[in-house]
Amino acid sequence: MDHSVTLDSRQEAALQVIADKFIAQHKGDPVKALKEMIVLNAHLQERLDALSGPRRATR
Repeated sequence: MDHSVTLDSRQEAALQVIADKFIAQHKGDPVKALKEMIVLNAHLQERLDALSGPRRATR
């Protein structure tokens, strides 16, 4: 993981609402929702990589 994000209570509550809606779209199955999110993030990362050029390895 490249970095951590810290949320305040208002942001956390808003994120929880979005997460609940996303899971509801997957018939209440959090594992299905997580799998789709992983796939979506991979596609977004590929697009970002294509825009920014080669990435350097970070440790």
